Amino acid sequence: MSVLNLIFENIEYTLSTSKRLYFIDAVRAFAILMMLQGHFIDTLLEAQYRDDSNLPYQIWSYFRGITAPTFFTISGLIFTYLLIKAKQKGNSKQRMKKGLVRGLMLIGIGYALRAPIFEWLMGEFRTYVLVVDVLQCIGLSLILIVALYNITFKKTFIFSILTLIIGVIIFSTEPLYRTLEVNNIPLVFTNYISKANGSVFTIIPWFGYMCFGAFIATLFYKYVERPRFKIATVPGFFVVGLLLIFQSSQILKYLSYKLDFQLLLDVANYNYLYIRLGDVLVLFGLFFLFEKYIKQPLILKIGQKTLSIYVIHFIIIYGSFTGIGLNTIIGKTLNPWQAIIGAIVFLSTVCFISFYYVKTNAFVYSGIRKLIEKIKAINNPDTNQNSL
Repeated sequence: MSVLNLIFENIEYTLSTSKRLYFIDAVRAFAILMMLQGHFIDTLLEAQYRDDSNLPYQIWSYFRGITAPTFFTISGLIFTYLLIKAKQKGNSKQRMKKGLVRGLMLIGIGYALRAPIFEWLMGEFRTYVLVVDVLQCIGLSLILIVALYNITFKKTFIFSILTLIIGVIIFSTEPLYRTLEVNNIPLVFTNYISKANGSVFTIIPWFGYMCFGAFIATLFYKYVERPRFKIATVPGFFVVGLLLIFQSSQILKYLSYKLDFQLLLDVANYNYLYIRLGDVLVLFGLFFLFEKYIKQPLILKIGQKTLSIYVIHFIIIYGSFTGIGLNTIIGKTLNPWQAIIGAIVFLSTVCFISFYYVKTNAFVYSGIRKLIEKIKAINNPDTNQNSL
């Protein structure tokens, strides 16, 4: 998730010195719960009930599709805001280092969750472990955000424009890499840019959502202290979001005809990226509008525990490490009512385990920092002795 950051639990952020924007925690909670129920139902629902002509299934499928764009967009927003805010406090270097460490940590966890340890012990080795999923993609995206911020010399305005341009370019060139296959570079790198080998997420187009989130963060940074910020922001989310949902395809077609640019027409004919971004913005608007009604401790806690929730759910459903999960024990055998009730029980169980039996990210980060310090001490014994 960093989904973020959306999947950085217990991350302390304050978008205003006088006011915390609780809607962000609520968005994170919504996204992680949608992901849990989506993965559970998709993995276990019997094939005969997957009917695209069925209205309830259509609604479920559509809203499930909002989850990943929300993860990446909110990730870019939160992480970038913290990065920019750190400049005011004079600790931007430390924040950039934290971002790099978190990015690498997410990449490492992403690979670890797909590591078939039992198969390795039996001498079986497959390339499945190199498949890129959401954690690796978000981790790399965080590293790229830090790199862009550093390249722009920490100039917020330049960084803001650059992230917006990159987001537009990535979304507007989607047909060029939609079925991309790369055969002349190592598989571990290929999987970040091509789905040909089974990757679930690739850096393009998903880094585009991170860029748009980063752009929104620059607007929050500049205007959040103004008294009418919320009054202007909520309608802004709705207007831009609805425009992207209902008119972005027509705008792209118009531009393609005016500019005689076939690529834009190809984007318009399969315009899921801009439409999903519109969905995300409308979601932001709704949660921001009803912020005072969603400041519930349980919702906020879920929003702050998303990394552990993600890891736990992945292990239970897909059988990380052991290869034994609900996908193999139950399989696609549930009818709709069984899937719905099971999803509710599953969500409750995963959240309970996360709340009461899992260490927070702060604990993980502390352990990583201690490990790094020990490695440094080993590599620099003279320095270590001098400090004594």
